[in-house]
Amino acid sequence: MLLVGRVGSLIVKMFSNIAVANYLLAYGNGILTTSISYVFLFAALAGLGLDQFLVKELHQFPEKKDEILGTAFFLKLVAGLICIPIIYISWLIYPLKGIQFMGIFILSFAGIFQSFTVIDSFFLSKGKSKNIMLVQIVGNLASVGVKLFLILTQCSITIFFLAYLLDNILMSIGYVIVYNRNVNNVFQWKYEAVLAKKLFLRSWPLIISGIMVSIYMRIDQIMIKQMMGESGIEQAGRYNTVIMFSEALNFVPIAILSSLFPAILNAKRDDPIRYQKRLQNLYDLMVWLSLGFAIFITYASPIIYKIYNPEFISAAPILAVHVWGSIFVFLGVASGQYLIAENYGRLSLLRTGIGAVVNIVLNLVLIPKYGIMGAAISTVFAYFTSAFSILVIPKLRLQGMMMLRSLFLVTIIQKILKR
Repeated sequence: MLLVGRVGSLIVKMFSNIAVANYLLAYGNGILTTSISYVFLFAALAGLGLDQFLVKELHQFPEKKDEILGTAFFLKLVAGLICIPIIYISWLIYPLKGIQFMGIFILSFAGIFQSFTVIDSFFLSKGKSKNIMLVQIVGNLASVGVKLFLILTQCSITIFFLAYLLDNILMSIGYVIVYNRNVNNVFQWKYEAVLAKKLFLRSWPLIISGIMVSIYMRIDQIMIKQMMGESGIEQAGRYNTVIMFSEALNFVPIAILSSLFPAILNAKRDDPIRYQKRLQNLYDLMVWLSLGFAIFITYASPIIYKIYNPEFISAAPILAVHVWGSIFVFLGVASGQYLIAENYGRLSLLRTGIGAVVNIVLNLVLIPKYGIMGAAISTVFAYFTSAFSILVIPKLRLQGMMMLRSLFLVTIIQKILKR
Protein backbone atom coordinates (compact mmCIF):
# COMPACT_ATOMS: atom_id res chain seq x y z
CA MET A 1 0.00 0.00 0.00
CA LEU A 2 2.85 2.38 0.83
CA LEU A 3 4.43 1.80 -2.58
CA VAL A 4 1.13 2.30 -4.39
CA GLY A 5 0.47 5.52 -2.51
CA ARG A 6 3.90 6.91 -3.22
CA VAL A 7 3.76 6.01 -6.91
CA GLY A 8 0.41 7.76 -7.21
CA SER A 9 1.70 10.78 -5.35
CA LEU A 10 4.81 10.79 -7.50
CA ILE A 11 2.84 10.87 -10.76
CA VAL A 12 0.67 13.75 -9.57
CA LYS A 13 3.66 15.65 -8.21
CA MET A 14 5.66 15.07 -11.37
CA PHE A 15 3.01 16.61 -13.61
CA SER A 16 2.84 19.53 -11.19
CA ASN A 17 6.62 20.06 -11.47
CA ILE A 18 6.41 19.86 -15.26
CA ALA A 19 3.69 22.52 -15.25
CA VAL A 20 5.82 24.75 -13.00
CA ALA A 21 8.89 24.28 -15.25
CA ASN A 22 6.88 25.10 -18.38
CA TYR A 23 5.49 28.20 -16.67
CA LEU A 24 8.79 29.51 -15.29
CA LEU A 25 10.82 28.31 -18.33
CA ALA A 26 14.45 27.27 -18.05
CA TYR A 27 15.72 30.48 -16.43
CA GLY A 28 13.00 30.74 -13.77
CA ASN A 29 13.08 26.99 -13.14
CA GLY A 30 16.84 27.26 -12.70
CA ILE A 31 16.45 29.93 -10.03
CA LEU A 32 13.79 27.98 -8.14
CA THR A 33 15.34 24.51 -8.30
CA THR A 34 18.92 25.64 -7.69
CA SER A 35 17.70 27.43 -4.55
CA ILE A 36 15.94 24.23 -3.46
CA SER A 37 19.14 22.25 -4.10
CA TYR A 38 21.14 24.77 -2.05
CA VAL A 39 18.85 24.32 0.95
CA PHE A 40 18.72 20.55 0.36
CA LEU A 41 22.44 20.40 1.15
CA PHE A 42 21.50 21.17 4.75
CA ALA A 43 18.52 18.78 4.94
CA ALA A 44 20.62 15.94 6.37
CA LEU A 45 21.84 18.19 9.18
CA ALA A 46 18.25 19.10 10.05
CA GLY A 47 17.19 15.44 9.94
CA LEU A 48 20.13 14.30 12.09
CA GLY A 49 20.20 10.98 10.23
CA LEU A 50 17.61 9.65 12.66
CA ASP A 51 14.82 8.40 10.41
CA GLN A 52 16.22 4.96 9.53
CA PHE A 53 17.66 4.49 13.01
CA LEU A 54 14.30 5.36 14.58
CA VAL A 55 12.56 2.54 12.71
CA LYS A 56 15.03 0.10 14.25
CA GLU A 57 14.66 1.56 17.76
CA LEU A 58 10.86 1.63 17.64
CA HIS A 59 10.81 -1.95 16.35
CA GLN A 60 13.03 -3.15 19.21
CA PHE A 61 11.51 -1.06 22.01
CA PRO A 62 7.82 -0.44 21.17
CA GLU A 63 6.97 0.15 24.82
CA LYS A 64 9.16 3.28 24.81
CA LYS A 65 7.57 4.91 21.77
CA ASP A 66 6.63 8.14 23.60
CA GLU A 67 10.20 8.62 24.85
CA ILE A 68 11.78 7.71 21.51
CA LEU A 69 9.44 9.91 19.45
CA GLY A 70 9.56 12.83 21.88
CA THR A 71 13.33 12.81 22.15
CA ALA A 72 13.87 12.44 18.40
CA PHE A 73 11.33 15.20 17.67
CA PHE A 74 13.08 17.61 20.04
CA LEU A 75 16.51 16.86 18.58
CA LYS A 76 15.30 17.35 15.00
CA LEU A 77 13.40 20.54 15.90
CA VAL A 78 16.50 22.08 17.46
CA ALA A 79 18.59 20.99 14.47
CA GLY A 80 16.08 22.58 12.08
CA LEU A 81 16.22 25.87 13.96
CA ILE A 82 20.01 25.84 14.01
CA CYS A 83 20.09 25.27 10.24
CA ILE A 84 18.51 28.67 9.51
CA PRO A 85 21.51 30.77 10.68
CA ILE A 86 23.91 28.16 9.26
CA ILE A 87 22.33 28.55 5.82
CA TYR A 88 22.62 32.34 6.13
CA ILE A 89 26.30 32.15 7.09
CA SER A 90 26.95 29.73 4.22
CA TRP A 91 25.30 32.18 1.84
CA LEU A 92 27.54 35.00 3.07
CA ILE A 93 30.57 32.80 2.39
CA TYR A 94 29.42 31.30 -0.91
CA PRO A 95 26.42 33.09 -2.48
CA LEU A 96 24.84 32.00 -5.75
CA LYS A 97 25.28 34.75 -8.33
CA GLY A 98 22.08 35.90 -9.97
CA ILE A 99 19.87 34.37 -7.26
CA GLN A 100 18.27 36.39 -4.45
CA PHE A 101 18.69 35.19 -0.87
CA MET A 102 15.00 35.76 -0.07
CA GLY A 103 14.00 32.49 -1.71
CA ILE A 104 16.77 30.62 0.13
CA PHE A 105 15.65 32.19 3.41
CA ILE A 106 12.02 31.11 2.89
CA LEU A 107 13.03 27.54 2.11
CA SER A 108 15.40 27.36 5.10
CA PHE A 109 12.39 27.07 7.43
CA ALA A 110 11.52 23.69 5.90
CA GLY A 111 13.99 21.99 8.25
CA ILE A 112 11.80 22.88 11.24
CA PHE A 113 8.86 20.91 9.87
CA GLN A 114 11.12 17.98 9.01
CA SER A 115 11.01 17.11 12.72
CA PHE A 116 7.51 15.67 12.25
CA THR A 117 8.87 12.85 10.08
CA VAL A 118 9.40 10.92 13.33
CA ILE A 119 5.72 10.02 12.94
CA ASP A 120 6.53 8.53 9.54
CA SER A 121 9.19 6.36 11.22
CA PHE A 122 6.70 5.21 13.85
CA PHE A 123 4.14 3.94 11.33
CA LEU A 124 6.87 2.30 9.26
CA SER A 125 8.10 0.41 12.34
CA LYS A 126 4.55 -0.89 12.83
CA GLY A 127 4.07 -1.81 9.18
CA LYS A 128 1.07 0.54 8.98
CA SER A 129 1.83 2.00 5.58
CA LYS A 130 -1.81 2.95 4.93
CA ASN A 131 -1.59 5.82 7.40
CA ILE A 132 1.46 7.26 5.68
CA MET A 133 -0.04 6.74 2.24
CA LEU A 134 -3.12 8.80 3.06
CA VAL A 135 -1.07 11.71 4.37
CA GLN A 136 1.18 11.73 1.31
CA ILE A 137 -1.67 11.49 -1.19
CA VAL A 138 -3.70 14.28 0.42
CA GLY A 139 -0.61 16.44 0.96
CA ASN A 140 0.59 16.05 -2.61
CA LEU A 141 -2.86 16.73 -4.06
CA ALA A 142 -3.09 19.91 -2.00
CA SER A 143 0.41 20.89 -3.13
CA VAL A 144 -0.49 20.37 -6.77
CA GLY A 145 -3.69 22.37 -6.37
CA VAL A 146 -1.77 25.30 -4.88
CA LYS A 147 0.85 25.32 -7.65
CA LEU A 148 -1.72 25.08 -10.43
CA PHE A 149 -3.57 28.01 -8.87
CA LEU A 150 -0.34 30.03 -8.82
CA ILE A 151 0.24 29.24 -12.50
CA LEU A 152 -3.31 30.15 -13.52
CA THR A 153 -3.12 33.43 -11.61
CA GLN A 154 0.37 34.12 -13.06
CA CYS A 155 2.07 34.65 -9.71
CA SER A 156 5.70 35.71 -9.34
CA ILE A 157 8.49 33.24 -8.62
CA THR A 158 8.71 34.41 -4.98
CA ILE A 159 5.26 32.99 -4.30
CA PHE A 160 6.45 29.60 -5.57
CA PHE A 161 9.10 29.56 -2.86
CA LEU A 162 6.33 30.02 -0.29
CA ALA A 163 4.36 27.22 -1.96
CA TYR A 164 7.25 24.79 -1.56
CA LEU A 165 7.53 25.68 2.12
CA LEU A 166 3.76 25.17 2.40
CA ASP A 167 4.29 21.60 1.14
CA ASN A 168 6.29 20.80 4.27
CA ILE A 169 3.78 22.50 6.54
CA LEU A 170 0.82 20.58 5.09
CA MET A 171 2.65 17.26 5.35
CA SER A 172 3.52 17.94 8.99
CA ILE A 173 -0.10 18.81 9.83
CA GLY A 174 -1.22 15.60 8.14
CA TYR A 175 1.22 13.48 10.15
CA VAL A 176 0.04 15.00 13.43
CA ILE A 177 -3.65 14.49 12.59
CA VAL A 178 -3.15 10.84 11.61
CA TYR A 179 -1.03 10.11 14.69
CA ASN A 180 -3.53 11.73 17.06
CA ARG A 181 -6.43 9.80 15.53
CA ASN A 182 -4.75 6.38 15.35
CA VAL A 183 -2.32 6.30 18.28
CA ASN A 184 -2.45 9.03 20.91
CA ASN A 185 -1.79 12.73 21.35
CA VAL A 186 1.64 14.01 20.37
CA PHE A 187 1.68 15.97 23.63
CA GLN A 188 2.24 12.65 25.40
CA TRP A 189 5.72 12.47 23.92
CA LYS A 190 8.54 12.79 26.43
CA TYR A 191 12.11 13.99 26.21
CA GLU A 192 14.86 11.92 27.83
CA ALA A 193 18.37 13.32 28.03
CA VAL A 194 19.97 9.86 28.31
CA LEU A 195 18.09 8.64 25.25
CA ALA A 196 18.98 11.83 23.38
CA LYS A 197 22.66 11.14 23.98
CA LYS A 198 22.23 7.55 22.81
CA LEU A 199 20.39 8.58 19.64
CA PHE A 200 22.95 11.24 18.80
CA LEU A 201 25.96 8.99 19.43
CA ARG A 202 24.45 6.25 17.29
CA SER A 203 23.32 8.54 14.49
CA TRP A 204 26.12 11.11 14.13
CA PRO A 205 27.89 9.05 11.44
CA LEU A 206 24.57 8.95 9.57
CA ILE A 207 24.29 12.74 9.90
CA ILE A 208 27.62 13.26 8.17
CA SER A 209 26.81 10.46 5.73
CA GLY A 210 23.51 12.16 4.92
CA ILE A 211 25.33 15.45 4.31
CA MET A 212 27.68 13.65 1.93
CA VAL A 213 24.69 12.11 0.14
CA SER A 214 23.07 15.54 -0.11
CA ILE A 215 26.26 16.92 -1.60
CA TYR A 216 26.71 14.34 -4.32
CA MET A 217 22.99 14.26 -5.15
CA ARG A 218 22.52 18.03 -5.41
CA ILE A 219 25.93 19.66 -5.85
CA ASP A 220 25.70 19.06 -9.63
CA GLN A 221 23.01 21.67 -10.15
CA ILE A 222 24.82 24.25 -8.04
CA MET A 223 28.12 23.62 -9.83
CA ILE A 224 26.40 23.87 -13.23
CA LYS A 225 24.94 27.22 -12.19
CA GLN A 226 28.30 28.53 -10.98
CA MET A 227 30.57 27.09 -13.67
CA MET A 228 28.66 27.67 -16.91
CA GLY A 229 28.73 31.45 -16.95
CA GLU A 230 25.74 33.41 -18.22
CA SER A 231 23.90 30.28 -19.34
CA GLY A 232 24.40 28.63 -15.94
CA ILE A 233 20.95 29.33 -14.54
CA GLU A 234 19.15 28.10 -17.67
CA GLN A 235 21.31 24.98 -17.89
CA ALA A 236 20.64 24.27 -14.22
CA GLY A 237 16.92 24.59 -14.94
CA ARG A 238 17.20 22.03 -17.75
CA TYR A 239 19.31 19.70 -15.64
CA ASN A 240 16.70 19.74 -12.87
CA THR A 241 14.16 18.19 -15.25
CA VAL A 242 16.65 15.35 -15.75
CA ILE A 243 17.03 14.83 -12.02
CA MET A 244 13.27 14.79 -11.53
CA PHE A 245 12.74 11.86 -13.90
CA SER A 246 16.00 10.04 -13.22
CA GLU A 247 15.44 10.01 -9.47
CA ALA A 248 11.69 9.54 -9.71
CA LEU A 249 11.77 6.04 -8.26
CA ASN A 250 14.60 6.50 -5.77
CA PHE A 251 12.00 6.28 -3.01
CA VAL A 252 11.17 2.70 -4.11
CA PRO A 253 14.09 0.96 -2.34
CA ILE A 254 13.33 2.98 0.79
CA ALA A 255 9.65 2.00 0.66
CA ILE A 256 10.51 -1.67 0.07
CA LEU A 257 13.11 -1.72 2.82
CA SER A 258 10.70 -0.06 5.23
CA SER A 259 8.51 -3.15 4.84
CA LEU A 260 11.28 -5.76 4.65
CA PHE A 261 13.74 -4.41 7.21
CA PRO A 262 11.93 -5.85 10.29
CA ALA A 263 11.95 -9.33 8.68
CA ILE A 264 15.65 -8.95 7.83
CA LEU A 265 16.40 -7.96 11.43
CA ASN A 266 14.47 -11.00 12.68
CA ALA A 267 16.47 -13.29 10.38
CA LYS A 268 19.71 -11.74 11.65
CA ARG A 269 18.67 -12.61 15.18
CA ASP A 270 17.37 -16.13 14.50
CA ASP A 271 19.16 -17.61 11.49
CA PRO A 272 22.44 -16.23 10.00
CA ILE A 273 22.08 -18.32 6.82
CA ARG A 274 18.55 -17.09 6.17
CA TYR A 275 19.78 -13.57 6.96
CA GLN A 276 22.36 -13.70 4.16
CA LYS A 277 19.87 -15.30 1.78
CA ARG A 278 17.35 -12.53 2.37
CA LEU A 279 20.02 -9.91 1.76
CA GLN A 280 20.95 -11.58 -1.55
CA ASN A 281 17.30 -11.67 -2.58
CA LEU A 282 17.05 -8.00 -1.65
CA TYR A 283 19.99 -7.09 -3.90
CA ASP A 284 18.47 -9.13 -6.73
CA LEU A 285 15.19 -7.27 -6.38
CA MET A 286 16.94 -3.90 -6.37
CA VAL A 287 18.81 -4.69 -9.60
CA TRP A 288 15.73 -5.95 -11.43
CA LEU A 289 13.64 -2.94 -10.49
CA SER A 290 16.30 -0.34 -11.27
CA LEU A 291 17.46 -2.04 -14.47
CA GLY A 292 13.93 -2.13 -15.85
CA PHE A 293 13.46 1.52 -14.92
CA ALA A 294 16.76 2.57 -16.54
CA ILE A 295 16.04 0.77 -19.80
CA PHE A 296 12.53 2.22 -20.02
CA ILE A 297 13.60 5.81 -19.35
CA THR A 298 16.54 5.54 -21.78
CA TYR A 299 14.26 4.72 -24.70
CA ALA A 300 11.39 6.94 -23.53
CA SER A 301 13.45 10.10 -22.88
CA PRO A 302 12.75 11.72 -26.31
CA ILE A 303 9.02 11.11 -25.82
CA ILE A 304 9.10 12.39 -22.23
CA TYR A 305 10.50 15.75 -23.30
CA LYS A 306 7.68 16.34 -25.76
CA ILE A 307 5.52 17.32 -22.78
CA TYR A 308 7.99 20.10 -21.93
CA ASN A 309 8.45 23.48 -23.52
CA PRO A 310 10.77 23.08 -26.57
CA GLU A 311 13.61 24.92 -24.80
CA PHE A 312 14.04 21.86 -22.53
CA ILE A 313 14.43 19.31 -25.36
CA SER A 314 18.25 19.38 -25.26
CA ALA A 315 18.10 17.62 -21.87
CA ALA A 316 16.63 14.38 -23.30
CA PRO A 317 20.00 12.66 -24.01
CA ILE A 318 21.23 13.78 -20.58
CA LEU A 319 18.35 11.90 -18.96
CA ALA A 320 19.22 8.74 -20.94
CA VAL A 321 22.66 8.77 -19.28
CA HIS A 322 21.80 10.02 -15.78
CA VAL A 323 19.10 7.39 -15.18
CA TRP A 324 21.65 4.54 -15.12
CA GLY A 325 22.85 5.83 -11.79
CA SER A 326 19.59 4.56 -10.27
CA ILE A 327 20.95 0.99 -10.33
CA PHE A 328 23.74 1.95 -7.94
CA VAL A 329 21.41 4.10 -5.84
CA PHE A 330 19.10 1.12 -5.32
CA LEU A 331 22.00 -1.16 -4.37
CA GLY A 332 23.50 1.53 -2.16
CA VAL A 333 20.28 2.00 -0.22
CA ALA A 334 19.86 -1.77 0.24
CA SER A 335 23.43 -2.29 1.47
CA GLY A 336 23.03 0.79 3.65
CA GLN A 337 20.35 -1.07 5.61
CA TYR A 338 22.86 -3.88 6.18
CA LEU A 339 25.32 -1.32 7.59
CA ILE A 340 22.64 -0.07 9.98
CA ALA A 341 21.71 -3.60 11.05
CA GLU A 342 25.37 -4.38 11.80
CA ASN A 343 26.04 -0.99 13.45
CA TYR A 344 28.56 0.02 10.77
CA GLY A 345 27.45 3.63 10.66
CA ARG A 346 30.99 4.96 10.37
CA LEU A 347 31.62 2.81 7.30
CA SER A 348 28.47 4.25 5.75
CA LEU A 349 30.02 7.67 6.32
CA LEU A 350 33.21 6.57 4.57
CA ARG A 351 31.56 5.37 1.40
CA THR A 352 29.22 8.34 1.01
CA GLY A 353 32.20 10.62 1.58
CA ILE A 354 34.03 8.85 -1.24
CA GLY A 355 31.01 9.32 -3.51
CA ALA A 356 30.79 13.03 -2.72
CA VAL A 357 34.50 13.64 -3.40
CA VAL A 358 34.39 11.69 -6.67
CA ASN A 359 31.35 13.62 -7.88
CA ILE A 360 32.84 17.04 -7.09
CA VAL A 361 36.20 16.24 -8.69
CA LEU A 362 34.62 14.81 -11.84
CA ASN A 363 32.24 17.78 -12.10
CA LEU A 364 35.21 20.15 -11.98
CA VAL A 365 36.79 18.26 -14.88
CA LEU A 366 33.76 17.35 -17.01
CA ILE A 367 31.31 20.26 -16.70
CA PRO A 368 33.65 22.77 -18.41
CA LYS A 369 34.17 20.28 -21.28
CA TYR A 370 30.75 18.66 -21.69
CA GLY A 371 28.30 20.88 -19.84
CA ILE A 372 25.33 19.16 -18.21
CA MET A 373 26.22 15.86 -19.91
CA GLY A 374 29.46 15.98 -17.92
CA ALA A 375 27.47 16.43 -14.73
CA ALA A 376 25.33 13.38 -15.58
CA ILE A 377 28.41 11.22 -16.25
CA SER A 378 29.98 12.41 -12.98
CA THR A 379 26.86 11.50 -11.02
CA VAL A 380 26.59 7.98 -12.43
CA PHE A 381 30.23 7.27 -11.73
CA ALA A 382 29.95 8.74 -8.21
CA TYR A 383 26.93 6.54 -7.43
CA PHE A 384 28.84 3.48 -8.67
CA THR A 385 31.94 4.36 -6.65
CA SER A 386 29.93 4.97 -3.48
CA ALA A 387 27.93 1.75 -3.73
CA PHE A 388 30.88 -0.55 -4.47
CA SER A 389 33.53 1.11 -2.32
CA ILE A 390 32.63 -1.51 0.29
CA LEU A 391 34.64 -3.99 -1.79
CA VAL A 392 37.86 -2.49 -0.41
CA ILE A 393 36.68 -2.87 3.22
CA PRO A 394 37.46 -6.45 4.41
CA LYS A 395 34.48 -6.85 6.75
CA LEU A 396 32.09 -5.65 4.01
CA ARG A 397 33.66 -7.41 1.03
CA LEU A 398 31.16 -10.28 1.16
CA GLN A 399 28.27 -7.85 0.77
CA GLY A 400 30.08 -6.19 -2.13
CA MET A 401 30.47 -9.55 -3.87
CA MET A 402 26.79 -10.31 -3.28
CA MET A 403 25.90 -7.00 -4.91
CA LEU A 404 28.13 -7.81 -7.89
CA ARG A 405 26.42 -11.18 -8.27
CA SER A 406 23.10 -9.39 -8.44
CA LEU A 407 24.42 -6.65 -10.75
CA PHE A 408 25.69 -9.19 -13.31
CA LEU A 409 22.48 -11.24 -12.91
CA VAL A 410 24.43 -14.29 -11.66
CA THR A 411 21.97 -15.22 -8.91
CA ILE A 412 18.97 -14.60 -11.15
CA ILE A 413 20.39 -16.92 -13.82
CA GLN A 414 21.13 -19.57 -11.18
CA LYS A 415 17.54 -19.43 -9.94
CA ILE A 416 16.22 -19.80 -13.50
CA LEU A 417 18.51 -22.79 -14.20
CA LYS A 418 17.41 -24.54 -11.00
CA ARG A 419 13.83 -24.50 -12.23
